[in-house]
Amino acid sequence: MTQFSVIDTWTPMTAAEREQFEQDGFLVIPGALSSEEVDHYHGAVQRVYMNSPEGADGVALHQLSAATYCPELAGLADHPAVFPYVWSLLGWNVHVYHSHFDVHPMLRKPRPFRWEWHQDGGRQNREIEVDPRPRLSVKLAYWLSDVSRPGRGNLTVIPGSHKTNWLPGPPRRDMAHPRPEGAVELTVNPGDVLLFDRRLWHARSDNYSDFTRVVAFFGYTYRWITIRDEVADLPRQPWFETLNPIQRQLLGHVGDGSGDHGWGHFPETTPLYGALAERGLLDPAYPPLIP
Repeated sequence: MTQFSVIDTWTPMTAAEREQFEQDGFLVIPGALSSEEVDHYHGAVQRVYMNSPEGADGVALHQLSAATYCPELAGLADHPAVFPYVWSLLGWNVHVYHSHFDVHPMLRKPRPFRWEWHQDGGRQNREIEVDPRPRLSVKLAYWLSDVSRPGRGNLTVIPGSHKTNWLPGPPRRDMAHPRPEGAVELTVNPGDVLLFDRRLWHARSDNYSDFTRVVAFFGYTYRWITIRDEVADLPRQPWFETLNPIQRQLLGHVGDGSGDHGWGHFPETTPLYGALAERGLLDPAYPPLIP
């Protein structure tokens, strides 16, 4: 794996950042990736894309299991510029349950209308009955292309909607319907990272620009929630041995594989717990950071 000279920060999110995140359901962390990192990760995704059937046809690619299909992206799982936001919110007993990278070239013609607004979590949004539903997970979006102007496939969000269980919409996804009130297209630069609550209502806008939209997403949740990504075979891959213990934890391979370990009963053998304990970052006032 390529190594970069980045500041190895273990600074928790600030009270002001936490307040903003709780209010809006998201935070933009500007300039989290250096220009060299942007070039590296963009190039890695582009190589996978060009070798895919979608790349051959010049159409969009939505590839699940990001590190499995593009191992270079594993370095983003615990990137020091933004990973502290994850453990500040969720604590130490976490893994990456869902990841993907997306490549969206310019649309050559308008596509049929489809209502794409959603919250992450799938069946969680049907099977958990409280209102509002619990957070359960957060996501990091690493922007590897320029979406500093609207109309480039920007992520569109409704600030503050993470406390709303249901969004009014059409009776069918293919039925035209106005954009939800309060929706905004997020404009960010290459290297910026978006942190968002899984409950935030969001949708990708269409890209009719000359810029190809390239972004990698990593979603984090508690280890007692099943991983969606295809990670079972990763320890057999030669590159997996180059990962650090926290990256292996995040990609689903730590402990003895038992449910008790996933439930957090053995913190002393959970790498992120050890790293936080060593640095005095286990906060007795915040339950997810208590042993």
